[in-house]
Amino acid sequence: MDLITHGVLGASLALGLARKHEMKRAAAIGCLAALLPDADTLIQSSEDSLLRLEFHRQFTHSLLFLPLGALVVAALSWLLFRQQPSFSRLYLFALLGYASALFLDTCTSYGTQLLWPFSDERIAWRIVSIVDPLVTIALIAGVAFTFARHSKRPALAGVLLIAGYFSLGLVQKGLAEQQAYALAELRGHEVSRLEVKPTMANLLLWRSVYQTNGYYFVDAIRVGPFESKVYSGGFATVFDIAKEFPNLDRGSVLYRDIERFHSYSNGYVVRHPARPSLLGDIRYAMLPNSLAPLWGIETAGLAPEEHARYEDVRDVSAKKVGEFLDMLAGSYAVEVALQGESQIASDM
Repeated sequence: MDLITHGVLGASLALGLARKHEMKRAAAIGCLAALLPDADTLIQSSEDSLLRLEFHRQFTHSLLFLPLGALVVAALSWLLFRQQPSFSRLYLFALLGYASALFLDTCTSYGTQLLWPFSDERIAWRIVSIVDPLVTIALIAGVAFTFARHSKRPALAGVLLIAGYFSLGLVQKGLAEQQAYALAELRGHEVSRLEVKPTMANLLLWRSVYQTNGYYFVDAIRVGPFESKVYSGGFATVFDIAKEFPNLDRGSVLYRDIERFHSYSNGYVVRHPARPSLLGDIRYAMLPNSLAPLWGIETAGLAPEEHARYEDVRDVSAKKVGEFLDMLAGSYAVEVALQGESQIASDM
């Protein structure tokens, strides 16, 4: 998630175990430790724009690195605070903060390499958005009241509140998956894989992407308290490098970059509908039912030994924002009914 949420969660957990005379230092150490894993964003290259993607949420976010990362923060704190409190207490606060960052990132949809170097799998539980003000505000309020009242209970209450919110996200995710599979069955599709994820700052509106017979189908699913609504987005062809770049040398820089992006995107790669030379990650879009990816790599006009260019292609127009809010409110015009209406895709 965002750095502010990381910091206040790390501070909240450290405060939960701090004694009264340790509270300020515990909060500072927990916050710093929670921010340290994202130092991996500093690993960049002006020539290789995929290097940042490759290393983000990799070794600094692994369980194996956790004790070492906490040790670095504890050692710095030991020097800064002149050996007060004890090193073991400092290390405990740092360990809680660092671990909170790994947990928080795993709850989102981007994927965290928790098991590196034993596995390159990007683990993503997809139960909360990458940015959710409700989570951030609850944690900030807890820390603020903790210092105002000189009691750690508000900080712990904030942690318990977001634990309940994440539990709700897990329930909502299950309901969204049920609706996505029901929609695929209604269309007569056999699903080979499927992902749902919450959209920005809420647990009501979800993006669903599933693969069937060489295509990705995209839908927005609003999981309301009384009824669910589905807003269909259409389908896109699954990208296949062997078919679409048959003459590109497998050992070339460009070929390897396409494979790297394919791996980073967990195979959810399609050509951008408005820019066919841009290969994008279909899991992310401005609208939850859109076929236009948020980012991708440009392959046009490049020599085989040139690096692919990573590009961000967000469209934050007033129209897009309005459509998103309409879907979130359940008032979007185009809805696909899951019952009483047959939505069978054309033969492909």
